[in-house]
Amino acid sequence: VQLQASGGGLVQAGGSLRLSCAASGRAFSTYNMGWFRQAPGKEREFVASIDWSARSANYQDSVKGRFTISRDNAKNTVYLQMNSLKIEDTAVYYCAADRLARGGVVAGPAGWIYYGMDTWGKGTQVTVSS
Repeated sequence: VQLQASGGGLVQAGGSLRLSCAASGRAFSTYNMGWFRQAPGKEREFVASIDWSARSANYQDSVKGRFTISRDNAKNTVYLQMNSLKIEDTAVYYCAADRLARGGVVAGPAGWIYYGMDTWGKGTQVTVSS
């Protein structure tokens, strides 16, 4: 499977962006999907995930209430709607697939961690300005 993220850009603080991630192949509807981000000088961190059925979603605490993950299995696409963007949301955003749908979130020392992602797409840059 190949993942292609898009929708990044430059936005002012308080603004909104919607990221999309298109997946190739015919098994997308069986994958758990997620978004991650990596800011300059920082490690990549979990942002949000959604299970294969779209019945369950998880969010990093720092984005909860501002970001919404969703998916359209008919279009092989997962989305990340980002509202009320903050300067600290500036990062490269990556989508990822947990093709076995056996992963999940666990508490880590610096927030939630998703274990089980096995396929990654190239990132899309999100820059939030003041």
